[in-house]
Amino acid sequence: MPSQEDLFGAYALPSRAEARVRMNFVQSADGAATLGDRSGPLGGDTDRALMQVLRTMADVIVVGAGTVRAEGYGGMTVSQEHSAWRAHHGLPAQPALAVVSRRLDLEPDDPFFAEAASRPVVVTSGAAPLARRRELDAVADVIECGEETVDLHAMIAEFVARGWTQVLCEGGPHLFGDLLDAALVDEVCLTLAPRFVGGSAGRIARGAPEADRRFLLAHAIPDDEGFVFLRYTAR
Repeated sequence: MPSQEDLFGAYALPSRAEARVRMNFVQSADGAATLGDRSGPLGGDTDRALMQVLRTMADVIVVGAGTVRAEGYGGMTVSQEHSAWRAHHGLPAQPALAVVSRRLDLEPDDPFFAEAASRPVVVTSGAAPLARRRELDAVADVIECGEETVDLHAMIAEFVARGWTQVLCEGGPHLFGDLLDAALVDEVCLTLAPRFVGGSAGRIARGAPEADRRFLLAHAIPDDEGFVFLRYTAR
């Protein structure tokens, strides 16, 4: 079983100076991204430990609005031990939290906002409903990136301007697909779960046009429960 120290070493960032978008996903051995409409039940102890390590290294954790609704991100924080690691490396106690939503279909009293350790960021477009934007302005920094749709390059530029160079994206599949299509994905951390789900569950990337996007395998680490932790880097 990989230790926490092993995970920090295996997933160490090459540099914090340049912008880097790292994806983190879990999927079953037959390619299902969810079990019972949620990704959490596919994971195991090491997968949950790895999620904490990746969050600890990140400047900002970004998710799509659908993932917030499906998975729940209320009170998302790293532990005191991991906060100490961040402080030792000159980082704020907690990573920032951002959600991407073109339609702003999020409620201001959602735990994502109400239980956040610091004021979250909402990334949207100029086409978002003005009334909803005014509601969310009270609980988050709403930033406009793009006119009709969310411009993900502009989003990353905004993050970098805030000093957030290390971006951890935890989904969902449509946001992953959009980031792939924009050629913004630098790394994919994929947990392969020893489960065969069947059913109609979707894949980890959706919406991107078909293309031969080639990545390099940096490592494949197994644990005692049969999970395999794959790390891919962009060519």
